[in-house]
Amino acid sequence: MDLEFYITIALSFLVSYLFGALPFADRISKRKGVDIFQIGTKLAGASNVLRNVGVKSAGFVLLFDISKGVLAVAVAKIMGLDGFYLIISCTLALLGHWNSVFTNFRGGDGMAIGAGLALGLFGIYAVIAGLIAGLVSLLAQKLPFSSLFSIFAAYFVLFFFIYPREGLTHILLGFGVVCLLILIHALIGHKNRRNTITNI
Repeated sequence: MDLEFYITIALSFLVSYLFGALPFADRISKRKGVDIFQIGTKLAGASNVLRNVGVKSAGFVLLFDISKGVLAVAVAKIMGLDGFYLIISCTLALLGHWNSVFTNFRGGDGMAIGAGLALGLFGIYAVIAGLIAGLVSLLAQKLPFSSLFSIFAAYFVLFFFIYPREGLTHILLGFGVVCLLILIHALIGHKNRRNTITNI
């Protein structure tokens, strides 16, 4: 491995983080006079924007956050990354979304950008998984952690379609780690917000 290879990897990782860090929810909400970090769940995500800003704004946030994930994967692939390095790029995009340098290292829960990463990695299979995950989330909306059920459903669908296919298995398993990180982050965030409310 030569110096050019390491420079390419470093640039790809940086671009992935910066794509993830783009603060669409924060900027779109501020255009409506709302500080998304001071209202609702205090997360810069489409669901919080939907509840506290509006449907149209939430739609744009959802679209742009999904696009961040797709673009992060696309750029990494264009720069020649695959396998382990591609999963690292996905993880850095997710970290950028959680801890954006543009918003004092605050962000969202990562559901939408996670969907974008899946779309960039798995294409039409991610669309199918997303539709089923949306249905599961809708059916389980009255249960606690309904979005977490949807993540399990989406990954199960991806596993069903992709595991038998050569060349994608290692990517699928690596993406499982990304999904696990989203789950852990969401659970920790929920616990911290609940403790904050209890202590008020």
